[in-house]
Amino acid sequence: MSTDHVKDPKPIRLVFELARADHPRLYDELIQFHKGTKRVNRLRVLAYDGLLAQSGVFAGMGRGSSHLSSASSAQEGNGDITNDLFAPAIDA
Repeated sequence: MSTDHVKDPKPIRLVFELARADHPRLYDELIQFHKGTKRVNRLRVLAYDGLLAQSGVFAGMGRGSSHLSSASSAQEGNGDITNDLFAPAIDA
């Protein structure tokens, strides 16, 4: 990364469409919020939490953590934890 990127970081603008068929759990979470700032902020939090989990900062020990069998063996940069977030729902 060059020093220009460090001195003057530019914001990233994302525009995308999310269909329920693509990621039902993510869609169901985001549809709870009216479009706008609250929905964008929720997506930002989910993305950041996913990044922390993938980096091994936290293992996402919330509901359904027993399903994350690969969490204990995940290494930094390993996408197993993040990929499990989009797995089918766990029957309780």
